[in-house]
Amino acid sequence: MQIKELEILLENFWIIKDQDKDLYNRIKDASPKFKNFLEEKLGLKLIINPYMIKLEKLPGKAEPWMGIQEFEEKIEYAFLCLLLIFLEDKGPGDQFVLSQATEFVQATFPGEEKVDWTLFRHRKSMVKVLRFAAEMYLIKVNDGDESGFADSAETEVLYESTGLARYFVRNFTGNILNYSSWQDIENGEWLDADKDRGKIRRNRVYRRLTMSPVVYCEGPDDHDYSYIKNYRSMIQKDIEDMLGSDLHVHKNGAFVVLAPDKHFKDVFPDNKTISDIVLQINAVIVELLNSGELEKDINDIIHVSNAKFQSIIEKCRQCCQHGWSKEYREMKTETLERAVVVYMKGFGMIEEDEHSREMHIMPLAGRITGTYPSDFV
Repeated sequence: MQIKELEILLENFWIIKDQDKDLYNRIKDASPKFKNFLEEKLGLKLIINPYMIKLEKLPGKAEPWMGIQEFEEKIEYAFLCLLLIFLEDKGPGDQFVLSQATEFVQATFPGEEKVDWTLFRHRKSMVKVLRFAAEMYLIKVNDGDESGFADSAETEVLYESTGLARYFVRNFTGNILNYSSWQDIENGEWLDADKDRGKIRRNRVYRRLTMSPVVYCEGPDDHDYSYIKNYRSMIQKDIEDMLGSDLHVHKNGAFVVLAPDKHFKDVFPDNKTISDIVLQINAVIVELLNSGELEKDINDIIHVSNAKFQSIIEKCRQCCQHGWSKEYREMKTETLERAVVVYMKGFGMIEEDEHSREMHIMPLAGRITGTYPSDFV
């Protein structure tokens, strides 16, 4: 058994009725099948109103890859928050021009650095935010193109509010004006409750297993991993019934393995060249481990210097690049190394210690490997 509508909700930020009325109705009709699982096991809120359906996905543990992928600077998140405030009072169909939004952002920006639209980097960041808002259907472009704003602050674009901006940010249990870090946001949901017992621990474990690539055991006092081991059968049944997938639990890590017919957006491995390259790097790591050139500690973690990790990537490049795409075959060494590190960190296969200049190769890297078939040319 598996529920396709639940998978759609997990993979998408929201389902908007105006964009796909049939899908909206399909998920609305199917919601009773999985609403109890979402509320009791994951502790997540399912919002259904006449405009959209949204599963408020709160992570069990904050991880680096959970940001907005299109954003590169903190100021872009600030611009987005201010744009949401600007849109708060605008109902569906209300129009506005770009200069109204940029004037509001400039006037209300709270940071020490002042917003200056004569600076290219500020205009470029604002263009990213406007494009993201349009992709999320917070606004619609009626006339013009915001890309011209990157070249000239005088560019005008006519927008229309969809009225959905007020539903974009989730409701917080506490006053976010008192928060000073992402840890405050993470801890604020549970308030003063014991975070390692009962429903809170269950919700956190289920969220981590369904939203993160892997959950590692962090020692004998790791309450989350103890829960996974003690309630493995129950968790496995829930994952089979709801997602049609399997739970794999090992000594130092647990993760969900999707069925072959699943086609989510961001999984490992997928059809991207970088995914193939990382499979091959993992195979090189296992080869070096078996030959004794690498050693793992008691927790199955391999500790190497950054230079050694770079040599592993280079070894893979020399033996495998003939099957890579042109982009990666011709990519500069430093660019390739950075792409590999970012990708592997995102899937929990490595951790980078910036202080010791050391790379920690995590157990998942040895679990999923790939090589060319013997007759591959």
